[in-house]
Amino acid sequence: MENYFLRWILKLCMLCTVLGEECSLELKPSRVVVGFGEPVTVSCEASRPVRVLGWESAIGAAHTQQDRSVQWKVDSLIDWIEEPICYGVFFTAPRQCEEKLNLILYKTPDSVTISSANHTGPMVEGTEYQLLCDVQNIAPVQYLTLKWYRGKTEVYNHSFSDLTPVTPVQVSSILLIAPTQADDGAQYRCVAQLEMGPEGPQPSPSVTSEPLNVSVHYPPSFLSPDTETVDMGLGYEITLNCTATGNPTPLYSWASSAPQEKMEDQPVLTSSYFLPGTYTCIASNKMGKKSKQFIIKTKSKGRRTVEGAYINITVQKTKLAAPTGILVEAIVFLKSYFQVCKGSYKGLY
Repeated sequence: MENYFLRWILKLCMLCTVLGEECSLELKPSRVVVGFGEPVTVSCEASRPVRVLGWESAIGAAHTQQDRSVQWKVDSLIDWIEEPICYGVFFTAPRQCEEKLNLILYKTPDSVTISSANHTGPMVEGTEYQLLCDVQNIAPVQYLTLKWYRGKTEVYNHSFSDLTPVTPVQVSSILLIAPTQADDGAQYRCVAQLEMGPEGPQPSPSVTSEPLNVSVHYPPSFLSPDTETVDMGLGYEITLNCTATGNPTPLYSWASSAPQEKMEDQPVLTSSYFLPGTYTCIASNKMGKKSKQFIIKTKSKGRRTVEGAYINITVQKTKLAAPTGILVEAIVFLKSYFQVCKGSYKGLY
């Protein structure tokens, strides 16, 4: 009954308020940011003698007729539509004035999740996809910023400042991507952050989603030039490296213009017995295929023919016994070489 009477006096005295004059009330603090379920205390102080000073509120209402200060105090704030107002009825004009507390009651989200919208499995290079970030039960949404990250790099942020609900809501954000092979294995995350100014918690409260791992399928590409020329020397080991990147992992096949035994289907071939010619490697997966050529050439100095291959034999003028020894060594070498190439000696000249 007493509270009703005081409110009636307050509304009656509002008619007597002198426009243009400042209110003699001060709230300390004037802006309050409170987490859902947390306690809050705000003081209202009058700068001149006051007949009645009080708080009009659904919870924590209070008033005084003696002091120039009165507190609004709540042990656990859970009312989303609470709008506390401090009012004063004075002995002199202006007879009445009021100050509304700038109160922000916030709640961090129950969950933040990220997914690929309308798609499952690996992505295809160059195709556009939508990544979806869902935020459940967050308030107030107008202070929410959703930040998208690729690895540690922020790639997009979404503000909801145009929305007005003060109660918890569900919101979402969409990120469009057209992945390349550089995105294969990348991780995307979204972070829901409530940025409520200097009066709010520092740092700003945030909740981060679990990472979304992206797998991108793309055709093979070689780590080295598409065509390589290799000089061949007698007895030197030659490596043909056809390693390619691709997802799925590329398969390899080889073809040669030179007569040769069947070549292994491996990305790297190493041998001392390659014949001169062109060797073609094909790397392929379900996204496409690409070829690479290796051109093996012989050195031009001191060449002799063995079934299309070349060996180096150097003969120097010396004593009579020397040529015989050289010839014997050459014959022994050629015999060994024939066993590998399965050819026939065309002669020394």
